[in-house]
Amino acid sequence: MLLNDPEADVLLDAATKGIPVAAAPLRLREVAAQGWNVLAGDCPLPLAVIRTDIMAANSAWMMAFARLHGLLLAPHGKTTMAPALFARQLADGAWAITVATSQQLQVCLRAGIRRIILANQPMGRSVDACFTALEAHADLELYVLADSLEGVALLARATRSASAPALRVLVEVGAAGARTGCRDIPSALAVARAIDAAPGLRLAGVEAFEGVLPDTAAVTAFMSRVVETAIAIDAAGLFGDDVLLSAGGSAFFDLVALGFQSVKLSRPVRRVLRSGCYLTYDEFGYAKEQLRMLRERRVELPEGSLQPALEVWSYVQSRPDPDKAILTVGKRDIGYDTGWPQPVAWYRRGLMPGPAPMPAGCAITGLNDQHAHMSLPPSAALAVGDMVVLGIAHPCTTFERWQVLMLVDARLNVVGAIRTFF
Repeated sequence: MLLNDPEADVLLDAATKGIPVAAAPLRLREVAAQGWNVLAGDCPLPLAVIRTDIMAANSAWMMAFARLHGLLLAPHGKTTMAPALFARQLADGAWAITVATSQQLQVCLRAGIRRIILANQPMGRSVDACFTALEAHADLELYVLADSLEGVALLARATRSASAPALRVLVEVGAAGARTGCRDIPSALAVARAIDAAPGLRLAGVEAFEGVLPDTAAVTAFMSRVVETAIAIDAAGLFGDDVLLSAGGSAFFDLVALGFQSVKLSRPVRRVLRSGCYLTYDEFGYAKEQLRMLRERRVELPEGSLQPALEVWSYVQSRPDPDKAILTVGKRDIGYDTGWPQPVAWYRRGLMPGPAPMPAGCAITGLNDQHAHMSLPPSAALAVGDMVVLGIAHPCTTFERWQVLMLVDARLNVVGAIRTFF
């Protein structure tokens, strides 16, 4: 188990994906004591696992990066939606947890987290939920976004009383053709003035998300505009005691650091990175951007690098054609929104000391609900019953397919489990 896991007493049984069919009902905190091992076939496949040694190294690496560049880390909880991992990130030095919806906010509140960025413009009853949370938790520091006068008005109308804690609001900056956010500095200034004038709201800073932009040139230009927006709002005398500047930073955290490093305002500045995917990372999505960072070295990087800690295990179920294998994993088990998962290792129980790299030429070419189509050379040794390890891109959409994920050590011993809330 991980430090301060708030879900330690949740009850699991064989109806939970990943729990052995023969297992008696048990608490989440009891998983570590079962002596299960992935290579021994103790858990049914498919199985999503997190390698704890790699995850710990990733957490330390990103905290080191943040310290190098004067950044605070507020990892996006939507990536994992696992309170145990939130607790791990906070224990390792994260400043806050970021969420995107009121449901995710409630998960954090239940886990005892009291500094939260809701990196979205709350709408409908979610606005009321923000003020209710502030009234219920006197120590809560809650940030939300606004990018329009209408959005500010929605927030202001939900204000309970002049004595209630203020809801901290960040002006959201966006790029043309992308997602939400003010498209120019005059619009951002108007939103900032409206927040400043609204009872119950506090203008807390400027926020942006650069991850939807197509390339480094676009991100660099966008980060410059984010900083220019903050400077303009500061020049108008609208900020209070300090200013929070925040950007996403899962794919382009080097460019976020570079963009924020020289900003100077009349108030103290807190530079906040909201990367969520660093903890488990991936094989071929964000990992490509890290190769770019290592090649370009635009900013100082800690020793080492982030490594994939999340993987999904499956069996070879069939070799119906010489150049095809069917695996026991599908769309219900693994993300595929940014590309098909790819086989990275295989294992034959009783004949191999451990997993070996996949033979050259093996690739996932398609997924059904519960099956994966893998092309492979006819000469490949893989046989029915062999285990295959799949690497993923974009961890979010693999996490969301599992209520429980197993934690494993370097020898694939199951040393705990975490629960998610998707």
